Amino acid sequence: MTESEIVGTPAGDARITWHPAPGRARLVLALSHGAGGGVDARDLRALAAGMPAAGVSVALVEQPWRVAGKKIAPAPKTLDTAWRGLWPALAEKGLPIIAGGRSAGARVACRTARELGARAVLALSFPLHPPGRPEKSRADELLGAGVPVLVVQGGSDPFGRPEEFPDGAYELIAVDAADHALSVPERAAVTQREVLGSVVDGVRRWITALV
Repeated sequence: MTESEIVGTPAGDARITWHPAPGRARLVLALSHGAGGGVDARDLRALAAGMPAAGVSVALVEQPWRVAGKKIAPAPKTLDTAWRGLWPALAEKGLPIIAGGRSAGARVACRTARELGARAVLALSFPLHPPGRPEKSRADELLGAGVPVLVVQGGSDPFGRPEEFPDGAYELIAVDAADHALSVPERAAVTQREVLGSVVDGVRRWITALV
């Protein structure tokens, strides 16, 4: 059964929706959304549905701008401020926390992981660069996380294909034919359901090896 709570931050009220593990959880996986969508993204929903059975409580985090009904995300500094402000509510469980999210949410997690004491970072569709602008690399955020990182990246993501990522101390799962939303076309060799299942399985294996 899910539980939602409103958490005040210096950037406004955020919302955390908990998908608790049955029995005793071993850690919290906190995931935020990107700049163009909310926590109803298909990969976030799949992880929220699939990870609790592995002893992982999932916290889906809505940034204040989404809670307030705004259409445009604020500057990265404001996103980081909100994430720092809601972190104590995540830590109240007394469990290790894997920080993460998709796209802009993954960037926030990388930028703040070491400072906040995150156990690791799960970066879904990390926006390595703006579409068509590979010279505007954000690799420093990924490489500077200071904790173990898993990147899950679509093979045709315009924000950075798997082969564009630099060498570094992180792991990467490539999702063939998937775009930035980890969607695959109908003609793809795998179905959307199979893709999401493989993402959940890959994240589960990574967490198991990690902790």
